[in-house]
Amino acid sequence: MSSETAQKPATEIEELLDLVAAYNPDVDRDLLIRAYDFATAAHAGQQRLTGDPYIVHPLAVARLLTELEMDDATLAAALLHDVVEDTEHDVAEIRARFSNEIALLVDGVTKLRRIQFDSGRERQAENLRRMLLAMASDLRV
Repeated sequence: MSSETAQKPATEIEELLDLVAAYNPDVDRDLLIRAYDFATAAHAGQQRLTGDPYIVHPLAVARLLTELEMDDATLAAALLHDVVEDTEHDVAEIRARFSNEIALLVDGVTKLRRIQFDSGRERQAENLRRMLLAMASDLRV
């Protein structure tokens, strides 16, 4: 076996799982892989302004949350946080596929793009109000 084969780089989700396992040896690997796979499929064809696949952003958010040693549900919500906002999937589907806890976290961070506001200030105020209400029920939001 060549050294190149022996040092094959881990996939994006494997790297995330390794970061989580460093502080949580009981990480729910299946949950995080399902969330990653669902988010990747939901965002298929979407790209960042850089041209990178969109999933790069949710992965980066999840990686940042590992620095805070967040739990599995929070990390799954990080991977899924833009699915409701930027795809045809809704919170009810997140609830059915994952859990009520994860759906509540995703819903708590979902922006209100689909609602029409008269000004950017109203949108910001409503986003802040919604975030504060969500944080009141679950600080992980």
